[in-house]
Amino acid sequence: MTLFEHLRELRYRLVVSSLAILVGMLIAWFFREDLMALLRAPYDVAVGQLKDQDPNAETILVNQGIASPFTLALKVSALAGAVVTAPVWLYQLWSFIVPGLLAKEKKWTLIFIGSATPLFAAGVAVGYIVLPKGITMLLSFTQSGVANLQDVNQFLSFLLRFMIVFGVAFLIPLVVLMLNIVGVVKAKQLSKYRTYVIFGTFVFGAVATPSTDPFSMLALAVPMAVLFVAAEVIAHILDRRKARRSSDQAVAAGVDNDVVLRELDGRAEPAP
Repeated sequence: MTLFEHLRELRYRLVVSSLAILVGMLIAWFFREDLMALLRAPYDVAVGQLKDQDPNAETILVNQGIASPFTLALKVSALAGAVVTAPVWLYQLWSFIVPGLLAKEKKWTLIFIGSATPLFAAGVAVGYIVLPKGITMLLSFTQSGVANLQDVNQFLSFLLRFMIVFGVAFLIPLVVLMLNIVGVVKAKQLSKYRTYVIFGTFVFGAVATPSTDPFSMLALAVPMAVLFVAAEVIAHILDRRKARRSSDQAVAAGVDNDVVLRELDGRAEPAP
């Protein structure tokens, strides 16, 4: 395909994806009240926990501005439309990319997408579950006798950032594993720097979580550390398979097996 043919193909994929999201948005518009109730549920839970600690605490969600309620309804509907129609626009993205991939690349891309989707969803779910604890922690700093008014648009942005951070964080071990598969990172390197990586996950958890409370940090860092260790174990299995396959090929070609193994570990110059 020429450059202009690629551009026409891209335009077609973008139009189909945009129309799908628009249709999803229009459908979600009729359920905007239920969707908003779902999004504000963590806040309501947090307020209930805060009331148990301090019955005099006052905090409510408010809309500021004449157009703010309408803008909020559009945001919620657009978000729901994008989520519901994700299979459509992800398929369009895949259809645009796949013609330029080799058969092996297509296989690994499908594996990556198939694994990334549930991992990202799991991260978002964990973020949604632990969010009330974070909100309660932050609201507990409100001075006695002071009413805490929360703009609902700002709360929605905070909620989305929180869940996206959790979702993306759950993908990091998968990215590490894919780097091992393509040969960029070896399993021995992962083992060597495991302690630093786990320490880094806790630092990342402390910095990345908008709520800054220790419970949210642990809820993000502990699964990341477990997923990294799981990725390291899989990387060791894959590296052993690569070594065995290379050894068999070397024996068939008459090359010394020990030399091949040293090459794979990076301890010797490539065999002639």
